[in-house]
Amino acid sequence: MATKTLNIYKLHFTSPVHLGDMRDDYGISLKTITSDTLYAALISCLAKMGKLIPEKGDLGCTISSLFPFYQKDKGTNAVLFFPKPLKQTLPTSEAAVEERKKIKKVAWLDANYFSKILSGNQLFGEETIKKLDGEYLTDEEIDKHFVSSQVSARVTVSRTGEEDAKPFYMDRVIFKDYSGLFFIAEGDITLLESALKLLQSEGIGTDRNVGNGYFEYEPATLELEIPERANYVMALSSFVPESKEQLQNMLDSDEIAYDFQRRGGWITTPPYNTLRKNVIHAFTAASVFKSSCKGLEIKGRVDINLRPDILSDKHPIWRCGRALFIPIKLN
Repeated sequence: MATKTLNIYKLHFTSPVHLGDMRDDYGISLKTITSDTLYAALISCLAKMGKLIPEKGDLGCTISSLFPFYQKDKGTNAVLFFPKPLKQTLPTSEAAVEERKKIKKVAWLDANYFSKILSGNQLFGEETIKKLDGEYLTDEEIDKHFVSSQVSARVTVSRTGEEDAKPFYMDRVIFKDYSGLFFIAEGDITLLESALKLLQSEGIGTDRNVGNGYFEYEPATLELEIPERANYVMALSSFVPESKEQLQNMLDSDEIAYDFQRRGGWITTPPYNTLRKNVIHAFTAASVFKSSCKGLEIKGRVDINLRPDILSDKHPIWRCGRALFIPIKLN
């Protein structure tokens, strides 16, 4: 194992946030933000600031998706959580089989447990199973309900103005105490930090015009123990392969495990916000692939243009599928 120093940014939300998915179901909010969503928001902020958008929408750095952290207040240490890999060694004892429901509920591992699972250790032995209580696995004292939902009644207005207003319910996520979401950044962070300064006051997610999605950001570092080398990798970001050949090589094993999402949504730039972007599928964070890896690795496309055919070539809508990968040992 080797110690890797990661540059991270903690987002402390000062208001509730609604994070929509492809279903446009306002009654359900996601609790995390994908790397490509944040990347697109940062590019949008650069455009609002009048800065020249880099070629192919490349900010010069690669970021992870956003993961939860718990922090009691500004003066205490944060407990950072990483997603449980979609592939891991599970116990086979009869006692463990009885506890499989508890194991399935676990979605997030603190940095200590995450390092253990990266090194190939079996997490869900009898001692660990005794500690399982909900989504978060940690030995630290935390409020297990630091991420909660608040549902409120709202009214929707037609984007085209041709339909009557309709009532609906909106689910908003609230982070308790000084908690929030964090992400990892690798590379030149100059443009990223410039855009973050605006994004924190612009907000992220849905209904920003009524005060949702505002946050304050805090740069920090994390010392994480990772394998020096491994033959498998875990995605920490949304991932779109650079080529068919690259994908075939990464899928060439029975030990892999992955999921993917449709990425698209509404265009948010006036006067085009009545139009939908084109759709692409991306592998999700926590997906595990075959790939020899030493330290953090970067793979994927950064030049995905979701501009619908109706728009001219002068209005690209960039989506980033470039991802951070971390080595993981599988037994």
